[in-house]
Amino acid sequence: MWPALAAWLALSLLAGTGAEEMCGGPPKAPSHSIPAPRLSPEERLSPHMPEALRCDACHAIAFQIEEQLRKAEGKVGRKALSESDYVEVLERSCSQGWESYGVQELDGEKRLAGPGLPRQEPMSVMVMGGPWPSRLSKMCHGYVGERGEAQIYGAHRQGPAALRELLCHGEKGACGSSKAGGPAPPKAMQNEL
Repeated sequence: MWPALAAWLALSLLAGTGAEEMCGGPPKAPSHSIPAPRLSPEERLSPHMPEALRCDACHAIAFQIEEQLRKAEGKVGRKALSESDYVEVLERSCSQGWESYGVQELDGEKRLAGPGLPRQEPMSVMVMGGPWPSRLSKMCHGYVGERGEAQIYGAHRQGPAALRELLCHGEKGACGSSKAGGPAPPKAMQNEL
């Protein structure tokens, strides 16, 4: 009896059938491979936000500014903040860590992902850290410098859509129609008459 049992055990091990499979062990889960987005040299190394990701970045910045201003208004128990309060909140908004943002590849297209951004896929790899936080901070400070604290706070008081419109859309916005529909028309030379 022992020689037969030893022969059966040896054959089952050689055949790759272990005791777990013979006894109805748990089935093996299928493995899935999800590759990380392939980043170009510009996307990896440039200190500036790549053009293709600026619209997403702008929406992330508008979301964070809106959240920070809304929280600050809730803390003071009144609807409007004083100028010094909203200036401080905007500075804090732009100087935050931005670590919760990164880049994902969705349907072959690279997209910024994080709080306040659409189309986040739960089964994808997101590249976080690296240059993304400093790029977002730099863009945020640029918007505050260009538009001014009072104009940004005024847009916030009108609602999230107004703030996104001010920062991201329109003629100079990162999501402007000229950027979405191809290259912008050439600018006229200043010396032309």
